[in-house]
Amino acid sequence: MESFGAMLRGWRTARGKSQLELSLVAGVSSRHLSFVETGKAKPSREMVLTLSEALAVPLRDRNVLLNAAGFAPVYSESPLEGSALAEVRAALSHILDASEPNPTLVVNRRYDILLANEAALRLVEFFAPRWRGKNNIALMVLEDKGLKPSIANWTEVAGYVVRRLQEELGASRSRNPSDDEMLAHATRTEEQLRHLPMTPTRPPAILVPLQFRRDGLEVDMFTTITTLGTPLDITLHELRIETLFPANETARKSFAKISGKRRGYS
Repeated sequence: MESFGAMLRGWRTARGKSQLELSLVAGVSSRHLSFVETGKAKPSREMVLTLSEALAVPLRDRNVLLNAAGFAPVYSESPLEGSALAEVRAALSHILDASEPNPTLVVNRRYDILLANEAALRLVEFFAPRWRGKNNIALMVLEDKGLKPSIANWTEVAGYVVRRLQEELGASRSRNPSDDEMLAHATRTEEQLRHLPMTPTRPPAILVPLQFRRDGLEVDMFTTITTLGTPLDITLHELRIETLFPANETARKSFAKISGKRRGYS
């Protein structure tokens, strides 16, 4: 098993922080941090959690770090469909209903679609009529039989999706085969993008533009991402609520025309 020090160094590198920067954020000396990374010093349970928080390590990987340091995991993982999260499901359903007529999806760290409102289903059915693959919004964006042919600024959107997948999954020491599969898709798309003319790079923003085009309809939208505060359950920590909003009045009118359309529309 990889040592705690090596894992910590991997996360620090992935987050682009020097030992000095991490020590300042975490409130520990850079000398002690160096000793922890090289295995000359053993971290306390509290230090493991402090360093994990400073590096924004996902909860499931904080459990891995705790285990590597000789401590028991502290974060549980409850199935979204289980009784323990019944109130959360009810709240999410309320959010989805209240978001109408704006398409809204609840996804996990791999972008598997866990819940969706009717507006989201209509959008996918119209702009990805050939999709028969997994209920995964990242795959729909990246694949030729998904949303890709309908996204005018696909290179920009695909680049964003690839970066998000790599940030969510790339540094994780608790990946499973499904995570690796999504990273493989991201790597293939990244290679494809290297050989395509790129959309001018935009500065980082919370509003990601999506330019949908199909059968004469033009719908310009932007997406926002909402998380559930600071939950202590792994499942809740990894949930993302993604809502798409029409960018202008023309887009609102165009999207309204999609309402009521069925799969196979031509």
